Amino acid sequence: MAAPWARRRQQTDGVWTAALTAAQAPTSLTTARIRREPDRQLPPRLGRRGGATHAQARRGACRAHVPPGASPRRSGHWDRGGVGARPTFLKWQAPKVEQVKVLDRFSTSNKSLTGTLYLTATHLLFIDSHQKETWILHHHIASVEKLALTTSGCPLVIQCKNFRTVHFIVPRERDCHDIYNSLLQLSKQAKYEDLYAFSYNPKQNDSERLQGWQLIDLTEEYKRMGVPNSNWQLTDANREYKICETYPRDLYVPRIASKPIIVGSSKFRSKGRFPVLSYYHQEKEAAICRCSQPLSGFSARCLEDEHLLQAVSKANPVNRYMYVMDTRPKLNAMANRAAGKGYENEDNYSNIRFQFVGIENIHVMRSSLQKLLEVSGTKGLSVNDFYSGMESSGWLRHIKAVMDAAIFLAKAIVVENASVLVHCSDGWDRTSQVCSLGSLLLDSYYRTIKGFMVLIEKDWISFGHKFSERCGHLDGDPKEVSPVFIQFLECVWHLSEQFPQAFEFNEAFLLQIHEHTHSCQFGNFLGNCQKEREELKLKEKTYSLWPFLLDDQKKYLNPLYSSKSQRFMVLDPSTVSFNFKFWRNMYHQFDRTLHPRQSMLNIIMNMNEQNKQLEKEIKDLESKVKQCKKKQPDGVLTKELLRSVCPESPSLKASLCFKEQTLLPVSDALRTIEGSNSADNRYSDYEEAFSKSEPGVVSLEYGVARMTC
Repeated sequence: MAAPWARRRQQTDGVWTAALTAAQAPTSLTTARIRREPDRQLPPRLGRRGGATHAQARRGACRAHVPPGASPRRSGHWDRGGVGARPTFLKWQAPKVEQVKVLDRFSTSNKSLTGTLYLTATHLLFIDSHQKETWILHHHIASVEKLALTTSGCPLVIQCKNFRTVHFIVPRERDCHDIYNSLLQLSKQAKYEDLYAFSYNPKQNDSERLQGWQLIDLTEEYKRMGVPNSNWQLTDANREYKICETYPRDLYVPRIASKPIIVGSSKFRSKGRFPVLSYYHQEKEAAICRCSQPLSGFSARCLEDEHLLQAVSKANPVNRYMYVMDTRPKLNAMANRAAGKGYENEDNYSNIRFQFVGIENIHVMRSSLQKLLEVSGTKGLSVNDFYSGMESSGWLRHIKAVMDAAIFLAKAIVVENASVLVHCSDGWDRTSQVCSLGSLLLDSYYRTIKGFMVLIEKDWISFGHKFSERCGHLDGDPKEVSPVFIQFLECVWHLSEQFPQAFEFNEAFLLQIHEHTHSCQFGNFLGNCQKEREELKLKEKTYSLWPFLLDDQKKYLNPLYSSKSQRFMVLDPSTVSFNFKFWRNMYHQFDRTLHPRQSMLNIIMNMNEQNKQLEKEIKDLESKVKQCKKKQPDGVLTKELLRSVCPESPSLKASLCFKEQTLLPVSDALRTIEGSNSADNRYSDYEEAFSKSEPGVVSLEYGVARMTC
């Protein structure tokens, strides 16, 4: 069925057949390879890289009005999901609407920009009168709302999953209605094969695609932990997904747990998710295990399940008792007993200690985030009203609850040498949060770029977190959408704020991962479990996100990271209230009205680059000086000879000679580094020497720094 605009607007001029493909890098926009129809002119290129083959364009070219001169390379604002087309299933005649206004949601004076709106195969594109572009990926659209007609036009409000809100004013109600209906269809697909990832083509062959998927090997990850060993083994009980469809094929269980015990336990656990190994602490010989709630009701019990928990306890030779962490509030767990579910009865399980940690369910989290976004998106709020709204949303309290649970888990292993079994209701939401965050506190490997990818693959993707339902990839039940994974990323961000030297990656890395959980550009986050992903043949038809992030690894490096520091081997964060704050760069990343703030990390990275450049120059000069000494019989270097070695020193003078740079006052210098004092700060030594009115001038000559005052 054609789009409403396609039915009404049969343009005769300027209609091009375009096959848009995705970018080679996940953060960049794409090239549109335009195939000319008979008797039509070739339009300008749209984008930067990539391109569809002639056969792809012939099979499913989509008609699109590409604005003359439009290019994602312009200085404007766009979604980072990339530009691409789904030529095999989209056949829209994309419309063009002029004199559309876009309101600045953060401006109290209702400022607006006027421009032209285009609908491409994968993006909604707005180009204002200054030729700045706003690109919104269809898959990033969470909701579209058409408001009542006003004197200035028909308002159309678009809420995005990456927390962008765009408020358009369309001059004609008829056009607004057509945009509304088209976006509803384009943003919610009925089947996986219609998603962006299945047409994304970064110009890689099948071998390169396979290498990308093989980058993360969970078998190697468990070997790194030290399993299999004398206490833990790999079981083939779920090799064909016969016991649990939402678990991966390869599972690690206690060596003394037989297959009948595993099968019996799975029948007593919700969704068949019986206790399995998530993380093994080699030094403490303690384990983090995960499962779902038992089907115990008020009095039911299962001997196989009791034996399996006893086997988990015995697999720890240091401490025979273990913790069972129920991540739900106790009242919720007790209410589930009426439905024949519930939690473990300590009278039936030997050597366990039970602990409730009180993380709310997906519905409470969804409502809390919505309240947070309403507060953060309200114009002209006072500081007190903003903080009051933040408090009433409860969002940061939920973040704290997840952090507290992970801290309890980590301390149980490090301090008490006890194994921990974690579960919630079905074991794929709160359980994933606590297990992954606890592992990250315990193991510094997961705080590296590659290790963080492994952690997500292990505790989220392979163990069946329902990404497609929680992120709303398809047109499904909106009550299943919940910001569970966002909360995990925010917890990691809070940890990186407390321990800036402990993480190899920076905030941009977390934001980029969040973008692609919703962009549907890569296959990693599609589907709800491994079995479903295998049925979709994602490794054959889509690409993995991880190699693309590693290609841009330099952008995601944290310059403060100290890999050799043993101080941050196990993190012990503080969860007092003042350590939690609003994540501006997540929820307000598209706010252009705030004064731009230069990132301190970017400044440090630039300084590091300059230092490396200077060190390289010095080494080159030292090498040349040694060569000159060998040539000079008496070993004396003349001024002329030095000039022949480095006549101009252009790179040093151009980029590294800072002239007329006034030194900071002592009071300012003391505030530049947190925790510094006058004894540790060199500025205090030279306070008197450099208190003159003339500025100090620094010059670099042949790699030697000279200062004159």
